[in-house]
Amino acid sequence: MTTTESPTAAGSGTAATEKFSQERVSADTPPERLSAIATDVLDALAQIVDKHGITYPEYRVLKQWLIDVGQYGEWPLWLDVFVEHNIEEVAYRGQSGTKGSIEGPYYVAGTTSLPARCTLPMREDEAGTRLVFEGQVRDLDGNGLSGATVELWHADDQGYYSHFAPHIPDGNLRGTIEVDEDGRFEITTVQPAPYQIPTDGPTGWFIEKAGWHPWRPAHLHLMVKAPGKRTITTQLYFAGGDWLENDVATATKPELILDPKPGADGVDRVTYDFVLDPAAQ
Repeated sequence: MTTTESPTAAGSGTAATEKFSQERVSADTPPERLSAIATDVLDALAQIVDKHGITYPEYRVLKQWLIDVGQYGEWPLWLDVFVEHNIEEVAYRGQSGTKGSIEGPYYVAGTTSLPARCTLPMREDEAGTRLVFEGQVRDLDGNGLSGATVELWHADDQGYYSHFAPHIPDGNLRGTIEVDEDGRFEITTVQPAPYQIPTDGPTGWFIEKAGWHPWRPAHLHLMVKAPGKRTITTQLYFAGGDWLENDVATATKPELILDPKPGADGVDRVTYDFVLDPAAQ
């Protein structure tokens, strides 16, 4: 059995920051919109300072903490845990298809391409309960979408992600599945575990000082694409799982709950279909 070496907050944060920095994203935000957003943010901060009577010692601790978050490389983590769910709600406003959820900081592009019926890459001694996850990718009219892909990634049985934990091979429990001509797929993997976001760095310190918990419920990450359709990024959770009702990232939705049942072979199976909206014009 592979020995488990827990990733540090600094190590995980650095990996997430390096990945994000390499992407160098941009947005076509005109100066007028940027000015309006920045003004509202600063006004909101001013109101918070006034409402709570923020003191100079508290202000200096804030500056110190902001520096620590950057030095630990945890800005992708902190923002994805506490802000991304709001951005996601705005992004999927008005859609009729499958509900979205946050992407999170542990996405890695360019994963192994796999056929419609497949097993995710995993270690020979991969621990965990086997799960067969199947379904169909459809349009709003119920037609199966050939040419669609289902990109799947998730934590292992100990709650660790490949590329962000030193003891796990890169690409483990990650893959991009090409559906069949009817839009169907069948993926064998293992059920992930709930996990704590890294607690030995400034994000963890923030949570501890506020008296909150750092746990996310067990979940599968998915990014589903098809030509001419709007990409959906989402997460699927497990019925009855720990932290489902009080996810630290506030990302769970009732429409995104799986309830696997043992099949005839004793392996847990679950079906979930994805419905994609037309691409935005």
